[in-house]
Amino acid sequence: MTGPHPAVAATRVAVREVLAALDPGSRVLVACSGGADSLALAAATAFEAPRLAVFAGAVVVDHGLQEASADVAERAAAQCRGLGLDPVDVVRARVGTAAGPGPEAAARNARYAALDAAADRRGADVVLLGHTRDDQAEQVLLGLARGSGARSLAGMPPRRGRYARPLLGLSRRETAAACAATGLEPWADPHNADTAYARVRVRGLLAQLEEALGPGVADALARTADQLREDADHLDGEAARRAAALGEGPHAVADLLDVPRPVRTRLWRLLLVAAGAPAGSLTFAHVEACDALLTRWHGQGAASVAGGLRVTRSGGRVSIAGSTRVE
Repeated sequence: MTGPHPAVAATRVAVREVLAALDPGSRVLVACSGGADSLALAAATAFEAPRLAVFAGAVVVDHGLQEASADVAERAAAQCRGLGLDPVDVVRARVGTAAGPGPEAAARNARYAALDAAADRRGADVVLLGHTRDDQAEQVLLGLARGSGARSLAGMPPRRGRYARPLLGLSRRETAAACAATGLEPWADPHNADTAYARVRVRGLLAQLEEALGPGVADALARTADQLREDADHLDGEAARRAAALGEGPHAVADLLDVPRPVRTRLWRLLLVAAGAPAGSLTFAHVEACDALLTRWHGQGAASVAGGLRVTRSGGRVSIAGSTRVE
């Protein structure tokens, strides 16, 4: 008797590693868009979960951004039910259209808000996401373009909070093959061919790199993300330790200068967020302006930071002041 198709076996092994770490009786939800990646994930989860005494359902998020999106969502939900997942919910995301993040970020924020709400409602311990190695490679290229440092290049973690990504070690080709082998019919999202989206342009660039440099570029980028994530986690932990040791401000310039710069830049971010700066609004320029008060001091005025904060140096000490908290 032959075993499952190699791609099917690979998806099952990847999911098994995540589910085996859960207690029997745990509940998981598969976030399924109807695309090949999430359908392959749904099929593998439906196969593995009962064997590990884990309850598995699915949630399909309808962003309402395309014509007939409700039909697409219902079709994805029907395939999940056909696999044996239960419960399977279709939820509508509210994608903001006001000024703020771009359309990709707005859709992502709305999607995670909908997934969080569904997980809370169903009491899910874990939400499984279908990101693959190709997604990881694209994330690294996007981070490189932003120039936001090691954390940006570290890509997506296999696990963060309630979210897990079992398929980060597999390619899109493998998830497509897994769907074909199990008779699933993925939906081809037209947005994945729309070059108005940065991720689509990066996907095309990755294909060009593979053609120019040979196969394995995506694998190399994903490995780089894993290595940089370990480094970034260590530096972030050291920054948190230093922040706890510093305590309440104002902070002595000498104490801050005693912190190595790779840790100090992260320390600045922690101090600024603690003082009320929105984490997502802090830029490299903000951190550099604060650090200049230590390393390039010539009596300059305050450094202005996101959230209306002002960072000043006086009498050998640095203070952070703003409407939220005054040092």
